[in-house]
Amino acid sequence: MAIQLLNGVVYGGLLYLLAVGLVLIFGLREVVNFAHGALFMLGSYVGYTLAASGQWWLGLLVSVVFMAAVGCVLDALVFRSLRKHDHIVTVLITFGLLLILETVVTVTWGKAYLSYPVPKLLAGTVEIAGSPFPIYRLFIIAVSLLVAAGLAAWLRFTRMGLYVRAASTNAHVTSIQGIDVDRLSLVVVGLGTALAGLSGVVAGPLLTLSPTMGNYILIDSFIVVVIGGLGSFGGAFIAALLIGQIHNLGAIYLPWAATMLPFLLMIGILIWRPTGFAGSRT
Repeated sequence: MAIQLLNGVVYGGLLYLLAVGLVLIFGLREVVNFAHGALFMLGSYVGYTLAASGQWWLGLLVSVVFMAAVGCVLDALVFRSLRKHDHIVTVLITFGLLLILETVVTVTWGKAYLSYPVPKLLAGTVEIAGSPFPIYRLFIIAVSLLVAAGLAAWLRFTRMGLYVRAASTNAHVTSIQGIDVDRLSLVVVGLGTALAGLSGVVAGPLLTLSPTMGNYILIDSFIVVVIGGLGSFGGAFIAALLIGQIHNLGAIYLPWAATMLPFLLMIGILIWRPTGFAGSRT
């Protein structure tokens, strides 16, 4: 049972790494980014290019930096203008961006399924509760906890974190106080897409790489954001761990209903508390 719970934490950690990027982008740009799963996929492919030649850690670094740059470009060219448009326009444009990124990856790396290697340092298993457990999965848990703690410290104890919290509450008033909200948003969106790249690389060894690999996990990530509350980092963390357990235990004990359980939970939360666990921006 302990191993199954740990596997749920692993999936929940991956969901958090991806979902927190959605929360960051929505917090300042008010953009529900349907292309986020494609950014996750692109980050995984970028990291794979170096990991396949034995440079796993370099691939991780390059993927994070590259995706941060992609995020800055997207914010300047796409997200900045989308804030002024209706949500249906945002959905259509970001969905179109998803299709473009999938096409770029297909042309560059092909449609064939690829296997992401595990770094030698993290290969092998350890014994937990009398059963073997992959070291790499413990690494995923550690990364997700470090990211959660780092983001919480950044938002709470730094000046930029204070600005981010203020702009997320009311961007107009924040700009009146002399803070360049557009420049701040550039940093935040870059960070959000960098985390998408990080999650893509970290998830790579657990998944089979394909141009559509981000679609399924993106759905679960949106469920996490809705359940946790739009714009809430703490809510996203709790919801990700919860969905991780539901996904893993449901596949074992209720396989016939496993795919429906996260949606049923989301419907129940929306009926009971439409703003999610931790509330929502107005």
